[in-house]
Amino acid sequence: MTQQATERDAPYPELKKKHTAAHVGTPWSDHKPPASAPVWGVIQGYGNYWLLVSAVQLGVFDALQRLQPCRLGVICCELDVPERTGLFLMDGLVAIGMIEQYCDEYRLGDLAARYLTTDGPASMADLIAVAPGPLENWTDLANTFRHGTPSTPIENDAPAFYLPLVEATFPTILRAATRADLKIGYSRRRGTRLLDLGAGCGPWTAAVLSKDPEATSTVNDLPGVIGAAERTLRRLGVANRVTWLPGDFHEVAIESGAYDMVVLGHVIRTEGADGARHLISRAFDALKPEGRVVVADYFRDNTRKFNPFGVLMGVTMVAATRRGGTFTNGEVSEWIRDAGFHAIRLVEPIGFNQMYVAEKSG
Repeated sequence: MTQQATERDAPYPELKKKHTAAHVGTPWSDHKPPASAPVWGVIQGYGNYWLLVSAVQLGVFDALQRLQPCRLGVICCELDVPERTGLFLMDGLVAIGMIEQYCDEYRLGDLAARYLTTDGPASMADLIAVAPGPLENWTDLANTFRHGTPSTPIENDAPAFYLPLVEATFPTILRAATRADLKIGYSRRRGTRLLDLGAGCGPWTAAVLSKDPEATSTVNDLPGVIGAAERTLRRLGVANRVTWLPGDFHEVAIESGAYDMVVLGHVIRTEGADGARHLISRAFDALKPEGRVVVADYFRDNTRKFNPFGVLMGVTMVAATRRGGTFTNGEVSEWIRDAGFHAIRLVEPIGFNQMYVAEKSG
């Protein structure tokens, strides 16, 4: 055996001292440390996100919708990008599963056609760039964890942040609200009077009023945001059955015992525990006997580890807001019960969009 061979480092040399048969009863070489792939996956996630943002900004998915299947030169010409960089743009999208490639031709798959084209039936194209919140807060996340609040919380100029966000989330929340009827049957109660608190562009109002021509809605949001709901609901032809209630949903005057249904749609996670309880209590007071509340949001499971989407949405809220975060199923169901509701149900009409439904006693 050569000198070079005898001095060659063995695999995982750091384990030789600790994992000998004398220490653990088996040869050290039987113990293999975990792969580094999860760490690399997180590191690469940053690049994956910006690759997707860039593809939407460049119009890749809409271009493929028109041209597919097409070769690299054709799509690069359409996008006005050099083939050198276009190659990595397109192959990168294939690598992260956003588009498909076969025999050097690119095409949309079902995923991109549904979610990433601007006219897709469940388009998320506008949502991708705004969903993480203020980008500068992410580079300062360590200080946010240290001090308890981000340097530029969205509350500093809430309408400027929420206006593009509610417009981008409208298709997704509308799908959830529409499909929720299959689970909770709100259209079976004709003439529903709805209170839509923090309504955004009004997806819940749009869903309920489109199902029931006798239903009416009171739509609330901040003065700088509620105009988006008015434009959207006018476009959908239901604004004539809407009453507008601009203002802070913690403070605006709400008629007591007047509504058949109150929706808190993706609002409690910005408010902290005390704010969430207050909104649920306001919903209870606003409802008629046998009226129902819907609390829709992204929740953490009670162990805080089996629903990573809910946990990581909580991290996003910490990065973006003064007091926001996600709550566990146990916390939210307890607050609903403490407010006086009964017949509590948890439904999930579309993936990750869970909602509690509960009834006020008659």
